[in-house]
Amino acid sequence: MKNRLWALALALLGSIAESHEFKAGDIRVVHPYAVPSLAGVANGQGFVDFTNRGAVSDSLMGVSTPAAQRVEIHEMKMDGAVMRMRELTSVTIAPGQTVRMADSGLHLMLMSLKAPFKVGDKIPVTLKFARAGDVRIEMWVQDKAQGGKAMHEHHQK
Repeated sequence: MKNRLWALALALLGSIAESHEFKAGDIRVVHPYAVPSLAGVANGQGFVDFTNRGAVSDSLMGVSTPAAQRVEIHEMKMDGAVMRMRELTSVTIAPGQTVRMADSGLHLMLMSLKAPFKVGDKIPVTLKFARAGDVRIEMWVQDKAQGGKAMHEHHQK
């Protein structure tokens, strides 16, 4: 019986550790994460889920971090047979809407990293919303499959 209780407690702690969230006004920021840096690559990628629990749209207008020279919001889309990436000036989150970056082709591009991202790192990030203002979060560094799995499990709760 004690072994089962310990296993349950460890599973619960693992679930909590994998699904962190922050609030910015009516916007819920769920499980922000970055992926480990690739050898010799100066840029990194980050992903965040946003849910608008309010009655009015809000927009992510910008992102910053001391871990990179700058952060851009990017969208990847197919243009015929070619995948294209473009920078966006904002991402709007309508009332009741959830925007899942990892699923939508959206991501944060962290440009000119000051140090490579390693699994287990926590990156301080400031998100700038049009209505909710600035919110400071931590972006956990983990592999992309682990990040997406944790976010989707958290949304199902």
